[in-house]
Amino acid sequence: MRTRLALAALTLATAVTVGVTAPATAAGPDPVQQGLETLVRSDGAPGALASARDGAGHDRTYTAGEGDRDTHAKVPRDGQVRIGSVTKTFTAVVVLQLVGEGKISLDAPVDTYLPGLVRGKGIDGRHITVRQLLQHTSGLPEYEDDVTKDILERRHLSPRDALDVALGHEAAFAPGARYGYSSTNYLVAGLIVQKVIGRPFAEEIDKRVIQRIGLRHTYFPAAGETAIRERHPQGYRQDSPGAPLRNVSEIDPSASWSAGAMVSTNSDLNRFFSALLDGRLLAKAQLDQMRTTVPMGKDGYNAGLGIISTPLPCDDDPAHDRVAWAHSGAIPGYGTWAAATDDGRAASVTMTLEPKTNEAVKHLENAVDAALCS
Repeated sequence: MRTRLALAALTLATAVTVGVTAPATAAGPDPVQQGLETLVRSDGAPGALASARDGAGHDRTYTAGEGDRDTHAKVPRDGQVRIGSVTKTFTAVVVLQLVGEGKISLDAPVDTYLPGLVRGKGIDGRHITVRQLLQHTSGLPEYEDDVTKDILERRHLSPRDALDVALGHEAAFAPGARYGYSSTNYLVAGLIVQKVIGRPFAEEIDKRVIQRIGLRHTYFPAAGETAIRERHPQGYRQDSPGAPLRNVSEIDPSASWSAGAMVSTNSDLNRFFSALLDGRLLAKAQLDQMRTTVPMGKDGYNAGLGIISTPLPCDDDPAHDRVAWAHSGAIPGYGTWAAATDDGRAASVTMTLEPKTNEAVKHLENAVDAALCS
């Protein structure tokens, strides 16, 4: 849930390919493997895992550390993880598909679809557009810290319950005034999808994205589902500095819902971001809208609709893109950064500890950059 460390802060073991170990090159150790080991050594993550896809669609997977601190089991290669706010990119795709079908307008007010629902202190759905929801320019307040205990203690919250928690806060700023990351935006976006389609949001994610591009290990948890379905590294949390790590693999992510509840693998995320950028999920008009950005407050980082553009440090190689399209996610137990480039490369990295420092988030991004620039 604490993905604003990755986004608002911007306003701020073995590698294998198709089962073959990837040796260090003559130039030195593999930079992606080094990135994972930094997450374990410097950021205290029990384990880390990654997948890097080249322009030809070949994936290389990596692991570091332990998958279970009690049994000392290895990190399962390409295991399932909770992806937190990377879910937002999936949600934005579904909304934009409905825009392409003429069922939602980006510049229509929220009240067009949810009349009278979004109201609070300085909050009025008649003056917030769908575009502002997807781009975090609505001014809706953040609710993450208020529901972390519910998530950890496995208490189910309906989307309306979670929205009521958020609407108990005052608006952060006037709609359209600036960028300001808030998961509340994506709760509202998910509710709009349900109202327009008349079916559960999770069904739309499954039909419109997961099944459409064949993501075999990605799913939206069912109500009350607390365990991760397939093989996975255990996820951990440190409640306060110096406190012991505790296993929080089994949680109830319902409070995150369309803002952060999904489970996936690093290679599935590579497949998703690659399919998104090459036009398999959105028509050109909607993909262009998604990639129309506003500044996030840090040079080179800009927010689109459910995706951000980030600078790549591999500009010494003219064969490489200078920009990646990315999203990050954090939820108790896991922190993930996923990105792709227009030339077909993609990478996703996960640490098995909820990142609580900007340094840890930056190390996740650095590992992804290393994969994209290799």
